[in-house]
Amino acid sequence: MLKKSSLRRIMVATLALFILLIIYFFPTTTPIEESLSYIEKQEMPIFLVDSLEYIARTTIVQESENTNDLILEVIESLTINSEKSNYIRDGFKGIIPEGTTVKEITLENGILTINFSKEILNISENNEEKMIEAIVYSLMEIPEIKKISILVDGEKLRALPNSKKKLPEFLDKSYGVNKIYNLDSIKDTNKTTVYYLSKYDDYYYYVPVTKISNETGEKAEIIIKELKSTPIYHTNLISYLAASTNLTNYELLENSISLSFDNHLLANLNDEDMLEEVKYSIALSLRDSYGIEKVLFNFPENEQEVMAFN
Repeated sequence: MLKKSSLRRIMVATLALFILLIIYFFPTTTPIEESLSYIEKQEMPIFLVDSLEYIARTTIVQESENTNDLILEVIESLTINSEKSNYIRDGFKGIIPEGTTVKEITLENGILTINFSKEILNISENNEEKMIEAIVYSLMEIPEIKKISILVDGEKLRALPNSKKKLPEFLDKSYGVNKIYNLDSIKDTNKTTVYYLSKYDDYYYYVPVTKISNETGEKAEIIIKELKSTPIYHTNLISYLAASTNLTNYELLENSISLSFDNHLLANLNDEDMLEEVKYSIALSLRDSYGIEKVLFNFPENEQEVMAFN
């Protein structure tokens, strides 16, 4: 009995010493902090269907670093009842028909060719154009992708499956999204995409609307004019840009645009919480309309702010 008791005490003492040595030589604070920062996930933009049936810009947690894996992750998030769809934010949903898979992807010289299974054709006529918009706008948030070609079972998708409306040879954001037509003539049309704000519960997000009209003028001027006015044709969409805001000058540079304003962007200067959202509405609209990567905001008293994408 004495021998067993002594042996037990020796084992306990040895174990305690071993633990102390580990703590001394391998302090826990820094490695734990480093490991936590290492596994921290970043978010990426994606365009899903919101509660009002718009194609809307929200975010998902990005799991992949490799471009091809990221493409597959985006498509899975856009697909109804996929595993990834369980992690979509409340108020949003996918639009690609359930059971659709990606058979093959190739990305060469900025052109993504993506081959879907035939299940993608199981889309209603009401949603077929929205589906293309969601795919194009989501995938083009990946910097390496400049244009997209869609195949179905190896065959080029040249038209929407139900309406038979022709598709461009290559798709990009010039295809438009949530399109509004205000045309007097089919000649001299102008296509401008403007990002409005919308809200689900306490979550603000952006909804792009492509206005196709005969309106003349530079896109920068049209965007500011649209955001200053009440969007009558979209009463559920919001713009907080003050009606008194004046764009005094703008200059299109290489991959960027510089804007000069004569006053602040908000009517209520106390509502600073909305200022970033207003700037992003302008910047996202200019990015998609001009294909630029940087927007420079210039204000009185030499105040400048830069918003960069990619």
